[in-house]
Amino acid sequence: MKITDVKSFVFGNPWKNWVFFKVETDEGLYGIGEATGGLATKHIIGGIEEQKRIVIGMDPLQINGVMDAIKFRLYLPQGGNVISGINIALWDIAGKAYGQPLYALLGGKCRPSIRAYANGWYQGPRDPAFFAERAAQVKEMGYTALKFDPFGSAYKYMDAANERLAVESVRAVREAVGGDMDICIEAHDRFSVSQAVRMGRLLEEFRPMWYETPVYSNDIEATIEVARRVPIPVASGERSHSPAAIAALAQSRAVDILQPETLGIGGVNAMIAACSIAEAYGASVAPHNAQSPFTTAVNAHLDVAISNVIIQECFDDFHVKWADEVMSGYPKVVDGYIAPSDKPGMGVEINEPAVDKYRYGEYNFLRLFEAGWEKRRS
Repeated sequence: MKITDVKSFVFGNPWKNWVFFKVETDEGLYGIGEATGGLATKHIIGGIEEQKRIVIGMDPLQINGVMDAIKFRLYLPQGGNVISGINIALWDIAGKAYGQPLYALLGGKCRPSIRAYANGWYQGPRDPAFFAERAAQVKEMGYTALKFDPFGSAYKYMDAANERLAVESVRAVREAVGGDMDICIEAHDRFSVSQAVRMGRLLEEFRPMWYETPVYSNDIEATIEVARRVPIPVASGERSHSPAAIAALAQSRAVDILQPETLGIGGVNAMIAACSIAEAYGASVAPHNAQSPFTTAVNAHLDVAISNVIIQECFDDFHVKWADEVMSGYPKVVDGYIAPSDKPGMGVEINEPAVDKYRYGEYNFLRLFEAGWEKRRS
């Protein structure tokens, strides 16, 4: 079997264009991979158009060989969306060729499903009453954990009024869902070290499951310092573009909830490596996923096959209503858990003709440092 082409297509999700690759072969089998980038789209499409020459003619079942070819021809790149998308598509082909779901190719399940936490549920005003109402609805849906960013458009510093609003928003959510539901506090890289520490101490009374990316994620030294100074767990790792970056966080032992992103770190191979590194340092993994339901499907396979994964981020119940028009077969959250498909490969099919209905949008990008970003509108 040989790779004959790699095609790309985009669906215009309002706050993040969804990017997919289709790796085609001379035997008619094909694999789908997602390569969505949060704040950019066209450079990913351009990247695969330029780089597909490397893999055309290669055997897609020799996944490690194909990934090595990319590694050396591109002069030792870090992960990234293009590499991740190709890698995922190759695993999809492998599953179809061998008639097995991805989790079976990875050694089988160590659990039947993975706990999910809800994100994207708070599309509205930055108001404690609104947060509380929506959080209660999420709990009624069967979720046992949720995540949200109560910090508005803050960057580095928060004044007293915005600090108070953030704390009251978390308080409202905690009161709405009770003490047994986990809440995760997202900070989106917003704060200086001193502001992150101050806020982390203010959040202690609400017993968050974690305090996510309180400072710029790639500043590992600052992340570790905050983790050592606050009385709540700090989670980070979504911007890590290699397993080595995960190692730099994990070896501190101060950050022991790590969040590699499958579409950023390099796909299935790199996620497995990152989780193994985390396990060596006694850390747990909560894979980041703010992409389409296709990546939820990929992660579900990884999550049931890797023992130190503890929970999976999921936006799927709060995505655009037309998600089911453009893809089918992805797993749904049931009673707060996700189970992977038993179909070969990822088990997901993409409706390519729907591209004409839901086109790329030049303004479909999230603006996390602008007031009102929580509404997730383009």
